[in-house]
Amino acid sequence: MITTCTHLDQIHSVTPSSQGCEDCLRIGGRWVHLRMCLTCGHVGCCDSSEHKHATKHFHMTGHPLVQSIEPGEDWRWCYVDEVHVRG
Repeated sequence: MITTCTHLDQIHSVTPSSQGCEDCLRIGGRWVHLRMCLTCGHVGCCDSSEHKHATKHFHMTGHPLVQSIEPGEDWRWCYVDEVHVRG
């Protein structure tokens, strides 16, 4: 069982692509919480949101790491290794 992330080399200095879920903004959707891709800066909605755009972005691109961009949260998640990553 993997307990550490093996994709830390794919973290880049990124800027959020939008101030909300960029895909929900495009289609008029709503989100619960926001996640930012640490490879490209794409902002997507969490899996508690109807469209789960952050996870869809991972499946489309293979970019493995996201970070919560909710106020007061600083955690990161690796989709591939399925582990929380220290910030």
